[in-house]
Amino acid sequence: MTDRPARAGSARYVLFDVDGTLIDAVANQRRVWETWAARYGLDSAAVYEVALRTRPMETFAAVAPERDPQSCLTALHALEDEDVRTGDYTAFDGASELLCGLPAGRWALVTSNYEHRVRGRFARTGLPVPDLVVDAAAVDEGKPSPVPYLLAAERLGAAPEDCLVIEDAPSGVASGLRAGMTVWGVNTADPVDGVHRHFASLREAAPEILAFATV
Repeated sequence: MTDRPARAGSARYVLFDVDGTLIDAVANQRRVWETWAARYGLDSAAVYEVALRTRPMETFAAVAPERDPQSCLTALHALEDEDVRTGDYTAFDGASELLCGLPAGRWALVTSNYEHRVRGRFARTGLPVPDLVVDAAAVDEGKPSPVPYLLAAERLGAAPEDCLVIEDAPSGVASGLRAGMTVWGVNTADPVDGVHRHFASLREAAPEILAFATV
């Protein structure tokens, strides 16, 4: 695992995934999907296993093909919005100090969720929100497509080779790699395939991320 070299003298940018990278939302996601599955009389554990690997519409097609997918999505969104209002969220150790230490205009969030939920979760955890959030509504193709990360770079005015992606999930790692960016993995015991560097925690990675962005 070796970093891709950034261009000498160029500005550096950091693009963060949100859930699993900056905010620990695993219990929240599981609870939402379990509640959704119960409403449709489905096995909650089996549904959650599918949901971990696919986007919602793909999940509905796999676990409830006879149901109207738009109705399924509406029900899921209502549960997610309620969870943002009432659920307990925790930022990963070191997240606040890291984000506050990054240069303004040189970092962004790239999420498969929606911006209003991200802002709600950040407000609950006290994390600062950057000027740019690329969410599910901003793109037609989500991770593992490179489109979300390429769009973030474009809107920041950054070249892909000057961007560092921070991810925890295989689909996000693949997205960053396909975008031609340096990708570091965090918050996993073992490296996700393809990452240029692996850190067991965000706290461990934070000094290196700051060093990358402030050279």
